[in-house]
Amino acid sequence: MTSIFSLSIVQSALELGFIYSLVALALFISFSILNIADLSTDGCFTLGCAVGAMVTMAGHPVLALFAAMLAGICSGYVTAFLQTKMGVESILAGIIVNTGLYTINIAVMGFASNVNLFGCDTLFSMAKESIGGEWYKLLIVAIIVVVIGLILAYFLNTRLGLSIRATGDNADMVRASSINPGFTITVGLCVSNSLTALSGGILAQYQKSCDINLGTGMVTIALASLIIGETLIGKGSVIRRLLGVVIGSCLYRFIVALALRLNIPAECLKLVSAIIVAVAIAFPYLQKKAAALKQRRCS
Repeated sequence: MTSIFSLSIVQSALELGFIYSLVALALFISFSILNIADLSTDGCFTLGCAVGAMVTMAGHPVLALFAAMLAGICSGYVTAFLQTKMGVESILAGIIVNTGLYTINIAVMGFASNVNLFGCDTLFSMAKESIGGEWYKLLIVAIIVVVIGLILAYFLNTRLGLSIRATGDNADMVRASSINPGFTITVGLCVSNSLTALSGGILAQYQKSCDINLGTGMVTIALASLIIGETLIGKGSVIRRLLGVVIGSCLYRFIVALALRLNIPAECLKLVSAIIVAVAIAFPYLQKKAAALKQRRCS
């Protein structure tokens, strides 16, 4: 195991795991709670990356993260507007927004396909000066994820948060309780997309670059992390489920790191992601089938 995983690989997997866990937390809200397949995730991630990169280039690395979240809120609002006001199905709404975001993203980047931040101050360069050591990047992203997780756990247990959770379970019941499900869906998607964009903004500063195709396949990655976490941790309290999502994201990055160490071509990583998702989804079903088969043999 030591020959497969070095300390630097473990560190990098944890750093990326925490960064991408924000997208998994976003899908936790839209997919697990609201029961909405938000396919605008890919474009929204790139939007956050692009906005974060441009604001960072202007000399405001901390403000860049808030600007990225604001951009994500706008993306989530448009997606929710198409669903709640225009009668567009959730999957189609996500596809429409994702398609439109490509042009918006490249416009934000000054109609360039990539932007580099080398020579610019970032959140991580500032942390290196003040904290130092080898683990400052992991410390920064871990603090951000913990703070976001605690805020999210608190929010989902407020009256509005409980209404959002109830909307995903039964929108008709929520409507009968004099709560507008259109409003709760809008708030939920705005929060979800803000986390996706925040992840993109952090990644832009982490790797000091932004590419127009950076968000491609982000839904698959986040879904894999989400399902791995739910399979390992299972259902329970909100805190437990959020913790499972973060653990699932880190575990997914370890699997990808293992694939790279086994000399699997980088071009095949999307296929590896798809296989991980398929196995994670099928695992609970296969467990039930195996238990039923074992009980049948014993009887």
